[in-house]
This record gives sequence, C-alpha cells and structure tokens, in this order.
Amino acid sequence: MQVINSLLNTDKTLFSFELLPPLKGKSIDSIYNGIDPLMEFKPAFINVTYHREEFIYKKREKGFLEKISIKKRPGTVGICAAIKNRYDVEAVPHLICGGFNKEETENALIDLNFLGIDNVLALRGDPIKTETHFVPEDGGNKYAVDLVKQIVDLNNGIYMDENIENANPTNFSIGVAGYPEKHFESPNMQADIKRLKEKIDAGAHYVVTQLFYDNKKFFDFVTECRKAGIDVPIIPGMKPIESLRHISFLPKFFHIDLPSELTNELDKCKSNDDVKEVGIEWAIQQSKELKEFGVPCIHYYTMGKSSAVKNIASEVF
Repeated sequence: MQVINSLLNTDKTLFSFELLPPLKGKSIDSIYNGIDPLMEFKPAFINVTYHREEFIYKKREKGFLEKISIKKRPGTVGICAAIKNRYDVEAVPHLICGGFNKEETENALIDLNFLGIDNVLALRGDPIKTETHFVPEDGGNKYAVDLVKQIVDLNNGIYMDENIENANPTNFSIGVAGYPEKHFESPNMQADIKRLKEKIDAGAHYVVTQLFYDNKKFFDFVTECRKAGIDVPIIPGMKPIESLRHISFLPKFFHIDLPSELTNELDKCKSNDDVKEVGIEWAIQQSKELKEFGVPCIHYYTMGKSSAVKNIASEVF
C-alpha cells in the first residue's frame, strides 16, 4: 500500500496519469512514447485501462450467424509488468466485473500478486455495445462493491476454495471510481454517494474521480463525501479537451457538463489546434485551483497522448 501511504503522508500534490493499451497488432513502443515525456514529473502511479471483449457476427452458410469474441486492446497485465520493470513506478491495472466470473477474477489477482503488482482499480465496467445495460458473467461480480469484497477476501487469505489451508494473504491496495456529477445510472447524487460509501466500507482505500471541468462540482462532491463518512483520499481525474470532436463527445460519452465559460471560449475555436490551446489553458487553471485546495494527487486521462498533459504538468508540478 505504498502509493496510498505516500498520499496520506505528504502535503505535496502528486502527479499520476492513465493510459490505454495499444490496439492489437501495435507494439508496446507506443506506450513508452506516451510515458517517457511525463516521467520528469515523477508520477506516483500509472493506471492502465482494461478493455473487455466485444462481439461481432459473421455470416455463415444457410443464413446462420456466428458470434465471435474479439479483444481490441489486450495486454493490460503485461503492460503493467513492463512499466514496473522499465520505470520502477507503481502500475495500477483496471480490474472489471464484466467478462469475468469470480474464479477468473481470483486467478487474475493471483497472477498480479505473483508479478508484484499490488495496486488495482476495481470497477464494474461498462456494458458492451450489444448490451442495453450491464450484464455480469454467470458466477461473476455484479457490482464494483462485490469485486472489492473479493479482493479484500484475498487480502485476508480467504480464497474461493474453502479447502485451502494457511493461504498466503495478498496485499492489494484498492481504488474505486467516484463521480462528481454522479454516475449516469444513479437516480441522484445522494444515492450515488451512498453506493460509494458502500465500496469504502467494503475495504476500498481511495477514490479516483470521473473527469470533470467545473471544480466547484468536485469541491461539493468532496464535501458531501466527507459528510457521508468517506474519509479516504479522493483523487480528481482530469482530461484536457483536445479536439473539436471532444466538445460534443465528452459530455455525451461521460455524462458530464461543460461550464458556460469554457464553451464560450470553445465556440470561438476554428480548428483542433485552437481547441487544444483552450483545453490546456483551462486544465492548467483547474489544476492550480485543485492543488491549492490540497488534493493529494491529480490524475490525468491521457488516452495515450502525452503532449497536452506534459504542457499542463510543466505549469503545475
């Protein structure tokens, strides 16, 4: 739990970021190219997303369709091991409910433990494109809180096979997601914070938030979390707007709002370069205000592109 201990035992706001595994067929060099420019800021940890399978249907003889599972971005565990080996930085893989039964989840955690990867971000995960709502695997975890409980069991030496005696406990530090503008499936913010409190009570050690562009919403979220008895570190997640497409895509995909002051500036933009400049400047000011607020760490969603985050970090850290 060294990452969490460092968050708790320093007055300095730390820097961290998240990246995507490369598309299948691409080399890991794209990962290194995204990490190298950010190493000067001494990241406390690097998150690596996990992308579950998707399904396509291929036509066969006599009009039959064959359902085929594909993975577009494999390699999360291998990338985490490579990061630890190459950079000596804590790597935090996403671990999701979707696509795994509990036995497969346990085996994945055992593999991570053997590799010395002791930090995970426990998420329910999104439904796949062919689902109208999230559907867990048979025998899988339905909610993130269930996944947290399974990880905590392993930390206590409790495995699914009840016949195992004197099992070695694991030592996973567990992060979970928080939503300053609430999860889109929650009926209201109060209900959403109640679900978050359940994850913390189950044994999660810290919270990383969904991206947001209005710091007041984050400050209000922290206040309400503290009122609810959530006393673990709450790490704000940020993503600079970098293209004209982001202006409509980010609010729709992540179910967030853009402040009118920001959209007023974005409306003046004629090109992606214009948008990127506005996005970087907005993120710099956001980051400075969050740092002044005393957040333990600021976590940037790079999506594998480091140039904008490098410009922001140069002004903030």
